[in-house]
Amino acid sequence: MSDIREWLASMSPDRLRVTLRTLPQGLAKQGDGETLYRLLTDFDFIEAKISHPEFVTKDVIEDYQAALDAGVLFAGEKSETLRLIQGAIRLSAHILEKDKTQLAGQLWGRLLPFDLPEIREMLEVAKQRQTAPWLRLLTPTLTPPGGALLRTLTGHTDEVAAVAISPDGKFAVSASDDNTLKVWDLASGQELKTLTGHTNSVKAVAISPDGNFAVSASDDSTLKVWDLASGQELKTLTGHTNSVNAVAISPDGKFAVSASDDSTLKVWDLASGQELKTLTGHTNSVNAVAISPDGKFAVSASDDSTLKVWDLASGQELKTLTGHTNSVYAVAISPDGNFAVSASGDNTLKVWDLDSGKEIATFAGDSFLNCCAIAPDGVTIVAGESSGRVHFLRLEGVTQPEF
Repeated sequence: MSDIREWLASMSPDRLRVTLRTLPQGLAKQGDGETLYRLLTDFDFIEAKISHPEFVTKDVIEDYQAALDAGVLFAGEKSETLRLIQGAIRLSAHILEKDKTQLAGQLWGRLLPFDLPEIREMLEVAKQRQTAPWLRLLTPTLTPPGGALLRTLTGHTDEVAAVAISPDGKFAVSASDDNTLKVWDLASGQELKTLTGHTNSVKAVAISPDGNFAVSASDDSTLKVWDLASGQELKTLTGHTNSVNAVAISPDGKFAVSASDDSTLKVWDLASGQELKTLTGHTNSVNAVAISPDGKFAVSASDDSTLKVWDLASGQELKTLTGHTNSVYAVAISPDGNFAVSASGDNTLKVWDLDSGKEIATFAGDSFLNCCAIAPDGVTIVAGESSGRVHFLRLEGVTQPEF
C-alpha cells in the first residue's frame, strides 16, 4: 500500500466494497498496528469509505473503535491521534449523512487546533484533493473532538421539548413540537424509530424502569404508552382537559403521574390505562412532577408559585411548599427521598426538606431557572438558566447519604 489512493482506484467495485468493509477490523484482529494506523490516518481511505454508497459514518467510527479496543496496538500520541479523528467524524456525522462532500471542511474545522503530525498531513492531503471550489475554515470554529459534545442527533423538524435515557444507557427517546417522538441508538447516533400518534406538540417523555416502554405527554391533552421494541402505541390515556406538561413513571413501572395546564395531576394505572386518581389543589398550570424513590409520594411544581407534596396511595395533599415568587418550572427529588430541588421564574433554585416542608437553601441566578436535576450522590445539583448558563452546585451542610 505504497499509495493508498492508487491502490483503492485499482480495485474492481466488488473488491473495493469488501476491502473497505473488512480491512480495518481485520488488521485489528491480526495485530498489524502499523498498517492499520496508516490506513486510519489516511484521508483517501477515510473519504473512500465515507463516500461509498454502502457505508455510513457509523461504519467508519466503528473502524476506529476496533483499533482503539485493541489497546496493545497503540499508545500515547498514536492513540490520541486516532481518538481525535474518530471524534471529529462522530461530531460531523449528522452533516456527512446529508452531504458527504463536506468531509474535508468538517475535518479542517474540527482538527485544525491539534498539532500532531499525522493530523497535519491528513488535513494537507484533504486540501489537495479538492478539485471543485470549496470553503476552507481559516480558524477552528467548529466544535473540536475531545470535549463534552460527542455527537448531534438530527431528524426532528421542530423544537425538541424533552428527552429521556434508558436505564441501561443504550438508547434515548426525544419528544418534539413536530408531534413525534424518536428513539435513538446512543452508540451509533442512528434514529431507530419514529413514534407517531399525537396530534399536537409532545412536551414530555419518561421511560419505564425496565426500558421496555415509554409514556409521552402532549399538548393534545393526552398521554400515550409506547412499546419501544416495536414502536407501537399501546394505550392512550385520556382525562386531562388541557395540555399535559410532564409525566413521571413509578419505580416499579406500574403507574404514572401526569401534570397538566388544567391545574391537576392524574395518577394512571399503566397496565389497564385507567385513571386512578386526580390530584387537585394547584390554582394554575402544573409544569412538572417527580415521584419519590420509594414510589409513595410525588412533588409537583406549578405556575401558582408553589410546590405540593402528594400521598400517592390516598391522593391527598400532604404539604404545600411556599417561598417562590413566580412560576415553578421544574422539580427533582434526591435519591434518598429526603429533599427536593425546584427551579423557578423568580431566578432562584430552592432546596426543600420534604419531612418538614421547610426551605433549607436558595441559590439566586441571573435569569429564569428552567430545569434542575440531582446527581446520584444526592448532593450535586445541576440547574439550567434561560440565559443559557448551566450551574453545577453542591449542597453543603447536610449529611451525605450512603448508597
